Amino acid sequence: MIASLRGTVVALAASRLVLEVAGVGYALAITERHARELRVGDTVRLHTALVVREDDLSLFGFADEVDLGLFELLRTVSGVGPKSALGVLGSMDADAIARAIAHDDDAPFRAVSGIGPKTAKLIVITLAGKLDAPRTPVRAGASDEAGLDATAPRTALVAALTGLGWPERTALDAAAAVIGDAQESPLPELPVLLRRALAQLGPAR
Repeated sequence: MIASLRGTVVALAASRLVLEVAGVGYALAITERHARELRVGDTVRLHTALVVREDDLSLFGFADEVDLGLFELLRTVSGVGPKSALGVLGSMDADAIARAIAHDDDAPFRAVSGIGPKTAKLIVITLAGKLDAPRTPVRAGASDEAGLDATAPRTALVAALTGLGWPERTALDAAAAVIGDAQESPLPELPVLLRRALAQLGPAR
């Protein structure tokens, strides 16, 4: 699996870019929101998801592990394919998604192109309990890092564990335990959290 790529943006469109890595150009689908932050010539690292279909191999690129984890979670919802999941992430950031789920509000999802009322409701129902509600934003100028939201690493860790074959409920419990036990501030990066979770769980059955 291609987990990440680092290279130079050599072509850029509204929802697609070509990233040159060691002389090879990789075409990746990205969100329009992400595309607006990039320029041709930028050197970037993208976290990636490789979606394999019978007649197609598609790479999807994300600025961080949070969006990648949300992308994978959205794809677990019936009726949400990779393009629809990318559309949601292009219209809503992680906090907005978590807030909508926490408040049982499917309206923001219905506003996404390609997401109908039934699918929007399914997103809210399916993801209920899988994302922590966003915390109140820290006041401007505040320096206390203890209030930073743990939703992002938890989401990414759950996605990584389920991708390795662990049941969703087990992954959720393990992620909560590992993050709850972490003594560092800020939290360690995903690879460290994943190693700790796997040490607790052992090999996937």
